[in-house]
Amino acid sequence: MRCRRGETGQATVELVALLPLVLLLLAALWQLALAGQAISLAGSAARAAARARALGGDPARAARAVLPRTLEHGLRVEHASDGAVRVALAVPAVIGGGRVATVGARARFEPQLP
Repeated sequence: MRCRRGETGQATVELVALLPLVLLLLAALWQLALAGQAISLAGSAARAAARARALGGDPARAARAVLPRTLEHGLRVEHASDGAVRVALAVPAVIGGGRVATVGARARFEPQLP
């Protein structure tokens, strides 16, 4: 099949036009994956912090030990009056730095007396 005169390079032009859209879609998917990881790790950090508090340890240190360095920056560990521990993490932005949202989790273990 022969191209008509004036249509050569049409596929290249279409690819160049769609490339920013494809890159934006990939960045959005990566951001969703990062947010999912932060949600999962917030639960793990909350359980580790609650376990440490139940055993008389440092909840913030235990929560930090579970997290990768990229998520440690926005970590907040709060103690509730009922013995629970709430962990909040900042979800870092894929593009431009900063944070997109904050996710959190709560866990509680009964104090373990010796």
